[in-house]
Amino acid sequence: MPLSRRAFLNRIAASGVLATGYLPIASFAQAEASSLQAAYVSTLRTADGHFAAAVIDREGGLIFQEHLDDRGHATAITPNKKFAVVFARRPGRFALVLDLINNKRHLAFSPPAGHHFYGHGFFSPDGKLLYTTENDYENERGIIGIYDTTNSFTRIGHYDSYGIGPHEAILLSDGITIAIANGGIITHPDYPRQKLNLSSMKPQISYIDRRDGKIISQSKLPADFTQLSLRHMSAAKDHIWIGGQFEGDPSSNISLVATHRIGEEITPVSHEKTYLGMKQYIGSVSANIDGSLVATTAPKGNKVAIWNSETRELVKILSHSDAGGVAACGKDFIISDGQGNLWQKDRAIYQDPEIAWDNHLSAITQT
Repeated sequence: MPLSRRAFLNRIAASGVLATGYLPIASFAQAEASSLQAAYVSTLRTADGHFAAAVIDREGGLIFQEHLDDRGHATAITPNKKFAVVFARRPGRFALVLDLINNKRHLAFSPPAGHHFYGHGFFSPDGKLLYTTENDYENERGIIGIYDTTNSFTRIGHYDSYGIGPHEAILLSDGITIAIANGGIITHPDYPRQKLNLSSMKPQISYIDRRDGKIISQSKLPADFTQLSLRHMSAAKDHIWIGGQFEGDPSSNISLVATHRIGEEITPVSHEKTYLGMKQYIGSVSANIDGSLVATTAPKGNKVAIWNSETRELVKILSHSDAGGVAACGKDFIISDGQGNLWQKDRAIYQDPEIAWDNHLSAITQT
């Protein structure tokens, strides 16, 4: 059964969050592993302004949580499902590794000086390497950081993202090709959340070889879309779906979702009036387990669009207030929102108005 709000807050207090505000060495559940199967990871904010990462079971029950020093963003899951890495929201510098077997904090690490995380990452097929999107902000270039998971997540190198502002990067099914959404926006931590080059943005998708970092292919958006900052991605069969954030005229009715295959042009998914009310922002993108459907959330517009991945046709639009996170749940999806709800097939499997789920929801298992 899902935890009640009181039980949830009591567990946060037990871990030391409310008492100290510092990251505890272990969560309340360290002493005994949960019998529940971890299914999803997300980050959240409590009503009193604290941040945490939460591991959730398939029925919406909270298994355990860990305090975060600041706001979190997305999560990378190891292929063996034993660990999850929760990243700080840009321009944050922390990454917290959660032990999903023993339900506790494993360790934390940071990027090198002069870099910050963009909030996303992924693992090599064998789980030995973690790849992260980073900003080398003094040199105004995007970086893919490489960390050795067998040696306490020590940084061992980096690749160029071949663009500015790499937000999300994913590993394609061949286990070799990295797809990178370079948003094209210059930022610097001295000017938090400010966008420094909106008049000269160059958003594009880069594909690089995971083995050596060499460029495989690169595609730019059509001329009319140069202010669509490409942010989030999901692979669906033989192509990727991309969600963007438009930085141009607020009154423009522009496509916010696009698809791409290597060697082809980036194709905006255009449907008249589809994007009206979405406030020019896509928060998350996720394909379902067989790649037949893709969900894109628009938290500012309180909408979730479901697409047929092959025909690119709009299947339906769901209305959920501040719906940001979405993850595969078999052939369907589970959706999180800023009102403390987890939705599955229009049914709230978790409700707690005293918390706000953040932008992303990551599936540990998708069956």
